[in-house]
Amino acid sequence: MSQSARRASAIAALALLFALLAIARPIDHDESQYVAAAILSGGALPYRDFAYLQTPLQPLLFAPFAALFGGFAWQGLRLLNAALGLIAVLCVHRAARESGASQRAATIAAGLFAATDILLFSIGVARNDALPGALVAAALIPIVRATQGKATPISAFLAGLLLASAAAAKISCAFPAAAYGLYALWNRRHLPLWIAAGALAPTLLVAGLCLAAPDDFLFGVLLFPSAAPADYYAAGDRAWKLWAALKPVDALKFLALGPALPVLAFLAIHRPRSEPALLCLALAAAALIAALLPTPIWRQYLLPALPPLFVALATMLPERLSAPWKAAFLVFALAGLAPSLSAVFAGKPAMATATREMAALRAAMDSAGVTGPVATLAPQFLAGTGRVVDERFVTGPFYFRAQSLLTPEEEQARNLVSARRMADRFRADPPAAIIVGGEGEWTSGDPALDAMLEAWAVHAGWRRVPVNSERFRLYVPATESDQATRSRTDPPRRRSSSFSA
Repeated sequence: MSQSARRASAIAALALLFALLAIARPIDHDESQYVAAAILSGGALPYRDFAYLQTPLQPLLFAPFAALFGGFAWQGLRLLNAALGLIAVLCVHRAARESGASQRAATIAAGLFAATDILLFSIGVARNDALPGALVAAALIPIVRATQGKATPISAFLAGLLLASAAAAKISCAFPAAAYGLYALWNRRHLPLWIAAGALAPTLLVAGLCLAAPDDFLFGVLLFPSAAPADYYAAGDRAWKLWAALKPVDALKFLALGPALPVLAFLAIHRPRSEPALLCLALAAAALIAALLPTPIWRQYLLPALPPLFVALATMLPERLSAPWKAAFLVFALAGLAPSLSAVFAGKPAMATATREMAALRAAMDSAGVTGPVATLAPQFLAGTGRVVDERFVTGPFYFRAQSLLTPEEEQARNLVSARRMADRFRADPPAAIIVGGEGEWTSGDPALDAMLEAWAVHAGWRRVPVNSERFRLYVPATESDQATRSRTDPPRRRSSSFSA
């Protein structure tokens, strides 16, 4: 088999593996707001028309794909993220070759990158991590070319465009983008004016959406991400998640699920001296700082640091690795693959489960005649039902669980609703239906939040519609005949105070 055929076979195998992960990985409640935002962005703008809790590029870029996938939007967006993961791995390989690494070293570095749990989780769910990760990886190609004296106006423009786009998709990527901008100002060989020109379009996009709805933008992009974790985790027995001392422990744990941790040790011992390696390490350090700023931290936050880290590794790999390093990289690579492989072979693929649940919900809503917006903490499941989400719930469970982030007037102005003010808002403007069951342990969610939504429906006398599902329950407003039947059969009940505010 020729070298090009072997390369094509390896790429096809990796693409298949990533697609299988997207099909099999358990459903995650984090996917809710990203799928809903991509669907809504087909005809509306983030912040101005609906709440969005990140920088805006991903829903705008993904909106055409969501429209193309239609009722399979959630499934399609998962596979799109898997494709972005493949692009990230290929870009790490290409950037390594541009930095002067051998074909063998570049292949090893890209393969080790592909074996990190941080990457595999991020590209297996419909979150907003794969896009900025792929953009950072792609930006490394013109960046390392510039370190070899090969910068051109087009390549510098492209580096600025890609890094600024990554920041426009996930605000933490602004750290490596700023780091490279400062470096380019110091080393003019990187053509900083052309980099700035490339960054202009994503910057103007973000600025334009900010100007269209400044208060909503600042809340979604800055206030909510900084204040919401403390607002949520400080209650009850979850306060330990806010301990700052846990952050380095968590970071080491996430890096150890894959070869990233031994790569850091290898680079620390061998101390890179070349410009490509040092610049990549600086970008990785900036991304790591950004990942450690939130409290708590999660594995996907570390993804933007990995592409430059593994490109730096490729520049330092000797022709022959020593046996201890080979063993270390292999053991940690297997540790990184283990969570994803267990997800593939754990049982029924999540995509098949979700598709079946969506079909059951659609049939139930068809039978109940539901046509209007639906309140649910799992709006990703509405894609396959032909219904739209009540825009107060477009952020899934993440604003709903807020305790004190907004006043009642601010909540209404931003078209959001929290559990503590749900009763008042529903009495004034009820949804067409309520779906519960998607925010549970099976989606890594908090079933207590769904219980609040369901308690309101039961207390308000809404009718439960049969659904061919063991997970989901559907409630619709009671008809006059339902109310008459209930008044004849139900004994008098004391009014609950839970939803009387």
